[in-house]
Amino acid sequence: MICMKAVNLPDKIADDLAKVSEELTFMAKKPISQSMAVNLLIEVYHAHLNNRCALDAFSQQLQSLDILSPEEFDKYWDEPSKPLKPSKPHEAKQRVNPKTLSDLA
Repeated sequence: MICMKAVNLPDKIADDLAKVSEELTFMAKKPISQSMAVNLLIEVYHAHLNNRCALDAFSQQLQSLDILSPEEFDKYWDEPSKPLKPSKPHEAKQRVNPKTLSDLA
């Protein structure tokens, strides 16, 4: 028996996942479902971070970013036309646009 769980994704993220699945299908020349695409992306993530230097560099970059909270991230994707604003008025760092998190890879 296969257990499955639903995951709620913002439309933009779901669209990107569908495109990745299509691209992987094209590359593999065989069908790649969205769940298979997520699994492959996780495997690539794990393989990349098995390299100690890559893990350290990625960790340092991630720690230095002023990343949106999960609630702010979800709200941003629900209302993308609004500019990103820090949750605290005294924050001087520029917020990381969720659309550019892929720049870390």
